[in-house]
Amino acid sequence: MKTLGEILISERPISEIVMGNHALVRAMLESGVRVVTSYPGSPTPEIAEGIRNIPKEKNPMYFEFSVNEKVATEVAFGASMNGHLSTVFFKSVGLNVAADSFVQLGLFDLIGGMVIVLGDDPGANSSQNEQDNRHFSKLSYIPIFEPNSPREIYEMFKEAAKLSKELHMPVILRLTTHVCHAKQKIDFGELIIEKYDYSPKFDHINAPHIPIAARALEMKKRALEKLEKFKEISNNSKFNEYINNNNYKRGIIVSGLPYLSLLDVLEYTDQKIDILKIGITNPLPEKKIIEFLKTHEEVKILEELDDIMEKDIKALAFDNNINCKIIGKIDIEDWIGEYKPDKVYGILKKTWPDLLPNLDIKIPEIQLSPRPPQLCPGCGHRSAFHAIKYALKDTDITVADIGCHTLGYLEPYNMGQVLLSMGHSTSTASGLSLFNKTRNVVAFLGDSTLFHAGIPGIINAIFNNHNLTLIIMENGTTAMTGHQDLPSIGKNINGPTEAVPIRKMLEELGVKFIREVDTYQQSKLREYVLEAQKEKGLKVIIAKHPCMLKLTREQRKKGIYKNNKVEVTEKCDHQYVCISDFGCPAYQITPEGNVWVQEDLCIGDGSCVQTCPTNALSFKIVSKGGNR
Repeated sequence: MKTLGEILISERPISEIVMGNHALVRAMLESGVRVVTSYPGSPTPEIAEGIRNIPKEKNPMYFEFSVNEKVATEVAFGASMNGHLSTVFFKSVGLNVAADSFVQLGLFDLIGGMVIVLGDDPGANSSQNEQDNRHFSKLSYIPIFEPNSPREIYEMFKEAAKLSKELHMPVILRLTTHVCHAKQKIDFGELIIEKYDYSPKFDHINAPHIPIAARALEMKKRALEKLEKFKEISNNSKFNEYINNNNYKRGIIVSGLPYLSLLDVLEYTDQKIDILKIGITNPLPEKKIIEFLKTHEEVKILEELDDIMEKDIKALAFDNNINCKIIGKIDIEDWIGEYKPDKVYGILKKTWPDLLPNLDIKIPEIQLSPRPPQLCPGCGHRSAFHAIKYALKDTDITVADIGCHTLGYLEPYNMGQVLLSMGHSTSTASGLSLFNKTRNVVAFLGDSTLFHAGIPGIINAIFNNHNLTLIIMENGTTAMTGHQDLPSIGKNINGPTEAVPIRKMLEELGVKFIREVDTYQQSKLREYVLEAQKEKGLKVIIAKHPCMLKLTREQRKKGIYKNNKVEVTEKCDHQYVCISDFGCPAYQITPEGNVWVQEDLCIGDGSCVQTCPTNALSFKIVSKGGNR
């Protein structure tokens, strides 16, 4: 069985079953991509995993995790301006961070070509919303491909890269969660890694490439002209496919994953429906759509999330005097969630009640215990929250941020009562501190998010002398998305690098009150929070502890993992602090009310021992070390 790395760098044509994100990496290699940048976030991090699996000596691509999506976009943009085909990828809400630069990309002559891979998240599987980034495509005059399967990811990326290089313009490849993670057998082409000229090709003759007032309108005109050329490409593209079943009464226009769901649903009916599958959604294939509308009495627009295609198609029908009933979204539910087969069935049943049979699907009811998300056993954030909550009053205000520590808002910690976006916590807490003389304001910020978007808020709090306490949760990794490196640890995906120490950086910025403590030292952390409440201005406490999931994995690989466990002794008097206040998932209660430790979950870190009021918790050694 071939490894992922062997599949990705096979020089001969090869057929393999791969994940959509991994198929994209092969497409990058075949297309001649030379620079790849990213900030990690689901559903796209497996793209980086694929790149990491390529042996360094055989990988022609430079790859980096940038500190945020805006920076990643700008690095890829700069590489393209220097003549290198580049790709940037990130998740849906990452585009919000990149937007300031992203919306300008269409104005430039990108001589190397640039493909932007967006991982949208219908259903909000791992995001704080389910925004539809097709809006950004229109805002920035950038064409957009929408694959419905891993095979189309592979084929569309290669086409997008080719067109981007030919037209010197950015092109978007919009993926969605299930397309990223689906697996499919794909026939990969030949991989020829040609000798490459890495010399800088920046066009200094036609510079400056600057969209100031005197040039912005001219640059916008050029972007629109390129988009106009792309209309003809869209009209002739094989990715916009007419499935003709000679049903001139009813037709469906659909794109992306909903197309596959539609095919599944239509298996339940004998009626053959004409389908126009759209693969390029901006610019739309207007000629094909006009022909489709003219030859059908009724057309249903089946699209996930917002009514973007629906509005454009209705406008197209109006402008061309087409007498066709166009049915878009019917109620609010049509705007929400992924268009999986059950959802598409419900939508078509509302649209044409006679099309599909009434399916009597009885799913047996199974009583399952609720499983809320929770911090891992041994997580330093749990220890921090347990300590901090005893230093705050019930009326004090706590502000959450994005990361593993976001889960602090859950019981039993109740830390974090408002959340907006990555890096917002210090700025939002600053606003909550204004005119506030009676309630302490405490903000939480992870170390990865600090470098991503947290620094401006800190500088602003210093500059405007805002009164709040900031707890920086330092665990030494970007834990939530797969343990990617961050600037403070002294290495990145490519090897050793200069570290950016958090405390030194804060001191240089001008923070006067800084305390540093391991989160397992709960009494000391509590003391620092109480001390901070007596001071004015911005106070920062760096609450440190390595991510235990990452640390124990590394220890097991090295064979040095100490397989200790915690046990409950006869001193336990059933106060249940270990469960109700500390909340470690390793602790369980028997039907008789006794506390016991689930050893498969316990990592023996001992952060819980200090929390027991009767000292009923102690260590026991299960083995001296090695792998489990």
